[in-house]
Amino acid sequence: MSFSPGWWRRGWDALLARGLPSNQALQQLLPILCLGVAVIYGQGDKLCSFVAGIFIPQYHFPFSVALAFGQVLVSILLLHLLHAVGLLPLRPYCRRQGERLLVPALGLGGHSVLTTWAKASGSSAGLYHLLLPLLPVLTIVLGLRLKVASTPSVHVAVLVSVLSGTCVSITVSQGLEGTEPLEYLYAPLALLLLALSLTWLAKVWEAERQQQPADARASIWDIYYVQLVNQSWILGLLWLLHPHSPWLVFGRSSWHSLLFHGYLLAVLLLGAALHFLLGATALSLSPLAGALLHSARQLVQPFFQML
Repeated sequence: MSFSPGWWRRGWDALLARGLPSNQALQQLLPILCLGVAVIYGQGDKLCSFVAGIFIPQYHFPFSVALAFGQVLVSILLLHLLHAVGLLPLRPYCRRQGERLLVPALGLGGHSVLTTWAKASGSSAGLYHLLLPLLPVLTIVLGLRLKVASTPSVHVAVLVSVLSGTCVSITVSQGLEGTEPLEYLYAPLALLLLALSLTWLAKVWEAERQQQPADARASIWDIYYVQLVNQSWILGLLWLLHPHSPWLVFGRSSWHSLLFHGYLLAVLLLGAALHFLLGATALSLSPLAGALLHSARQLVQPFFQML
């Protein structure tokens, strides 16, 4: 059997055309795959926070917009690389899809800037971590509001709501670290932007699957790529208008240090990988799955602390 680029393209196209949950071979392995992805995502998030916690204060690099923009560029370059070697079918940027994906691009870009700013400013982000278990609930509410077909059943929604509420209650009873005033603004805003983005991505993907003929339909990777390009334009413009402009970033950073380049590359690659896993989960499964993936560590951590 020949494993040529064309073989990979046909495999991806066939899998995505049927959808991940509807593929019979993957249905039985889906729980194990989801658990594996959740563990990888959680450990990757911890590692990214650890590396950023060393890199940002040590090299005085509090440039949240620059880091968010760099992660998007790395994601685009990696997708182009996979496409160039024939491992990933990818269509050129489509203006029609770009207009439909402007909202999730704005939301994901804003969420990335806000969370990176919290790390760069040394904020404890206690309120954000407290509210993060509510992300699945907010995603369900927005899914109902936007009439997303992949919205879960009433039983699942009630179960997720009870789990999220219990988690928040346990965390509040254990006490919070010092909360800065700005957290009361950025924490709910970051949560809302992420929930809206995941839900809107799924809404666009569902509409794309109804396109006729089938050859005219964009794949999951096309949708993700288009919103990445949108993000790059939005974050690039924001970086030019931001006080921490490109000239300031390139002028004040330790570009002569090899360790600086290593830490910077690690932050960019880890951030790009986490964003990819989150976006792919929301598109291939559901917005709720993406929300659970992103908040899984905060959902289970209070219960483990009680043991």
